Order: sequence, then C-alpha cells, then structure tokens
Amino acid sequence: MTALLEVKNVKKRFGAVEALRGVTFTLGEGEVLGIAGDNGAGKSTLIKTISGVHRPDQGELLLKGTPLQLRSPREARAAGIETIYQDLALADHLGVGANIFLGREPLRWALGFLPVIDTAKIAQEITNLLGRIESHIPDHETKVMDLSGGQRQAVAIARAMYWKARLVIMDEPTAALAAMESKNVVKLARALADEGISVIFIDHNLPELLGVCDRVMVMYRGDKVFEASSKETSQDELVRYMTGYSLRDKGVEA
Repeated sequence: MTALLEVKNVKKRFGAVEALRGVTFTLGEGEVLGIAGDNGAGKSTLIKTISGVHRPDQGELLLKGTPLQLRSPREARAAGIETIYQDLALADHLGVGANIFLGREPLRWALGFLPVIDTAKIAQEITNLLGRIESHIPDHETKVMDLSGGQRQAVAIARAMYWKARLVIMDEPTAALAAMESKNVVKLARALADEGISVIFIDHNLPELLGVCDRVMVMYRGDKVFEASSKETSQDELVRYMTGYSLRDKGVEA
C-alpha cells in the first residue's frame, strides 16, 4: 500500500509535560487507521499536530513524501487534511449546502458582471454528494440544528469529500450517537476509504474500532506502544497496552 502520511519521531512538549515522545507511524492511501488510548495518552496532541494546530518540537510529517510545515489548520486543509472533531465545527443556523460550501460558494455572473451565489449548482452538487454517501438528509436547505447527530456527521464527512480531502481525521465520531447512527458513521468512514481517502479514526469503543479499521495502534503516555492489523489483535490485547500491563510484562517501565 502506498504511503500517504508518514509521521517520524514526532515530539511535543508543553512546559514540563512531554505530550508526544517520538511517535512514528505510516498511513496508507485509502486505509483506515484506528488510534486507541486512555485519556492523557497523547491522541489529541497527535491529531492536532497533524492538523496544524500544534507544531512539533522535533520530528517531521510527510505527505506523499513531501515534508509538511503546517502553521495552521487552514494550511492543513489546503494540503488536503480535514479534521472532524466531536463538536463538528458546523454552523447550526445554516443549511446543509451552506455548511459544505461555507466561504467557498460557487458563483455565477448576473447581467454579465455581477457575482451572485449559484444556488442551483449548490443544490445539484449536494444532491449528488449525499447520494454518494447514501445519507438520508431530506433537503440541502435543512438547517444543521434540525439534523440528528448521525446526519450532522454525514454533513461534515460530505464536506471533506467534496473538497477532495486526502486524509480525514475523525475524533470520537460516535461518542454521542445512538447505536444505529453509530453504525451509519462507521459506514461513512469505510465509504471514505473506498474513495481512496485515508482515515484516522479515534475511538474509545474498541469493538467498533476493530470493526471499522484496517489497522490499529495504541498510544500510552505520549508514545505509540503497539500496532497491528485489526484482524490480528483483540480487544483484550488493546486494553493491556492501553493500561500499560503488556509493557510491564515485557519489562518496560510503564
């Protein structure tokens, strides 16, 4: 599998706290990589480093072999890296189409010189896009505040797909969803991979993580301590690494 993202020996410190202690991993194109870890393991710092919120103190990020020097989330998005946080960062009082195109609306020219938003094109593009991800959102003008949690996730994912993201980071995407909606979000994550988009999927629900991801890695106290194909590991093994038991079994200070 061709590597999309390479994270090499990335370290990040906040004062006396070493949040990342030399994390190294590779993410393939169209691969879903799960990241597990208890609170304080460094997961949030890692994804914020990849998404341009933090700059690493040491190490490097490479996207398709090209070094990334990200100074902001805007630069990360320009490089094709989209992050979908638990709060989704959607504009609740705007419609589905407005959220997907927010700040990047297609224009048409009225009277040959006056730029106006091309609402017909937005409607057509949204219809096609929601069809691709098989989302049951009735109307592109529906306000996001009136959508269910799973439908809101679909809007955020559709936005990433439309703007040709190469990597989508999903941070606890099913944490506040009912079981059926969680299944739909998992389905959307696989739909992204089927389109060749790489996904980093962070989740505390280990059975769900193993079910959706091709590969899983575990973080513990700021470092990657375990990595395996989802088919070659188990919930029990992940828990042992998340809590440090397997490290102590190997004589590693945990």
